[in-house]
Amino acid sequence: MCRNITVLRGLQPAASVEEIEAAARQYVRKISGVQRPTDATNAALEVAVAEIATVTARLLGELPERRRPPTTVPPLRRPEVRARLAARAGADGPGHVG
Repeated sequence: MCRNITVLRGLQPAASVEEIEAAARQYVRKISGVQRPTDATNAALEVAVAEIATVTARLLGELPERRRPPTTVPPLRRPEVRARLAARAGADGPGHVG
C-alpha cells in the first residue's frame, strides 16, 4: 500500500473532490511508475485519474459511516502542505499545470 494515500472514509467534513482526485493521482503515479507525465503519457494518466476518482467517490458514498474518524489527516488539510503547494504554484507562474 502506498504510504502517501490516506484514509478518506469518515473524514469530517467529508472528503472533497480535490482530496479524492489527489489520492487517485497518487495511486496512478505509484502503479504506473510515472512521476512526471510527458506528452506521451499525460492523456492516459489523466483518464485513469478521472476514472479512479469517480469510482472512489462512489465507493465512499456507498460505504456505511465509520465509528471513528481516520487517525491521519489528509495532506490537503495540513497547513504546511497547503503553503508548499501555494508557493510552488506561485513559482510556476500563472497558467502552469503541475
